[in-house]
Formats: sequence, structure tokens, C-alpha cells
Amino acid sequence: MKIIKNEKLIKRNGIIGQWTSLGALVVLGTGMYISFTQPGLFTYALIALLIGFIMTQVGMYMGSRWGRSPRPDEKIDSGLKGLHSEFTLYHYSTPVSHLLVGPSGVWALLTYHQRGKIAFEKNRWKMSGGGFLQGYMRIFGQEGIGRPDIEAENEVHQLGKFFKKNFEGTNIPEIKSILVFTNDGVELEAGDSPIPAMKLKQLKEFMRQGSKNRVLSSVQINQINQLFSEE
Repeated sequence: MKIIKNEKLIKRNGIIGQWTSLGALVVLGTGMYISFTQPGLFTYALIALLIGFIMTQVGMYMGSRWGRSPRPDEKIDSGLKGLHSEFTLYHYSTPVSHLLVGPSGVWALLTYHQRGKIAFEKNRWKMSGGGFLQGYMRIFGQEGIGRPDIEAENEVHQLGKFFKKNFEGTNIPEIKSILVFTNDGVELEAGDSPIPAMKLKQLKEFMRQGSKNRVLSSVQINQINQLFSEE
């Protein structure tokens, strides 16, 4: 398997995340200081605390994706290590964050690092369980699951636009998405999710099994990879 990643983007966003987190601490500290020493400026203290909280959330978001190792791209690299040489894995170098191209097709990989119980119920992905501690972590230490269905739809749409613009003729390959949960502590119940979802340790075997049906020929794979090499 070949791995191509935008190292400059990863480094830049990692630095931004670090400085945002440091800035959040300064702003929060300033807000606390004002609230204790200048009661008459409580409104300003509240504004500083609010801004500091927002910066903390942004720093946490950036840090989980770009700063702390192993990053999502590093986890995927490790999970797919040993995959057939016809596969190419792209990180932050295509219209989607993580893209896998190979005999099993074109796959947009959406990564999620949340822990706890995550299930697909009543056409929505939900996080639950864990009691008070888990609820606290979801608010202050861990992102919510969001809307993977909408995120996957957007990823497929963005890549589809790129293919329509750059592919000659109408032989545009089908784009599929897959939800990859990278935290070993996740309890996953995909149910009847229309989008494949699995733990990272299951991903390589899933792709190997898909390769047996040979969705893309070697010629098609080369055509797709050539498009990204020209970017």
C-alpha cells in the first residue's frame, strides 16, 4: 500500500492547534482573575470566559486531528498496514480528508475517535451510557458524534464534483463512504446504518474481502491516482 499525505498541512494545523490551546488558557486565566479581583467588571470576565471556552473547544478539535500522536491519519496507516500494493491511501491531499483507492473501489474514510457506546438508532447515530463521568467527558473532554450521515454525504459530494470536472467521458467511478471508529474503547452497534461502519481493526479485512470482487481494474486505479498526482 502506498501512502500519500500533506505533511505541510498537518504541521501547520498542529501548530495552530497548540497556539489556540495556549491562548485559551491565557484568556480563561484572565477571565478568572478579573472575576475575583474586579467584581465591577464581571461582564468582561464573563465574555473572556466564554471566549476562552470556545477557544478550548477549537484547540481540542484541532489537537485531536492534527496535534496529538497518533493522529487519525497515523491510526489509519497502522490499521491498514500490509494491504495490497495496488491500494493508495491519501491523507489531506484530495478533496476529502482520508481517501483509499484500490481494487475494492474508491472509499472516503471518515474517522471518529469517540469512546463509549455509539449506536445507529431511528436513522440517527447516538452516543449513550457511561453515567455522569461519560456525560461530563462529552461536554468538556470529548466531541459529540455529530451527524456522520451528513458528513459522509458531503465528502462523497465533494469528491464527485472533482471527478466530474476531471474525468473524461462518463466513466466516473462510484464513490463510497465508510465510518471508521479508531478508539479501542468504543462499543459500536451499527444496526441498519446505510453507511458501513466499523472499528479500525476490522477495516483491513473489509477491504481485502472487497478486493476479491474487483470493483476497479488496474487501469481505472491508475487513472484515478494520476488525477491526484497532477494536483
